[in-house]
Amino acid sequence: MGRLLALDYGTKRTGIAVTDPMQIIASGLKTVATIELIDFLKEYVKEEPIDSFIIGLPKQMDNTMSESETAILKFIQKLEKQFPQIPIKRHDERFTSKMAFQTMIEGGLNKKKRRNKALVDQISATLILQSYLSSKN
Repeated sequence: MGRLLALDYGTKRTGIAVTDPMQIIASGLKTVATIELIDFLKEYVKEEPIDSFIIGLPKQMDNTMSESETAILKFIQKLEKQFPQIPIKRHDERFTSKMAFQTMIEGGLNKKKRRNKALVDQISATLILQSYLSSKN
């Protein structure tokens, strides 16, 4: 069984989270510059088997898509081309940034660390993946 890999895609940087091989626990992996994302994923997939990519689905409160969906769809086309053997699944990412920030506060991180947007993106990817895992059960 391979891992699930989640992406909190952004035009500047993308947060990445993965599961353990048994697909039970989601853990933050890292945040990479989006321009380097495909290269990072190529290297990662060489080292670790991936069963699926889970990509955040940015919906508004009224269930319409947010404006970032256009960029995400373009990225998904590149991802499908590069990794045709790995299925791509989408999962609602509403509130993940707010929840990530709240998690940082509850975790006792100081203000300077909470301003680290790369860390927020990584935690957001972890929350997307954990939510996806919970919805499967």
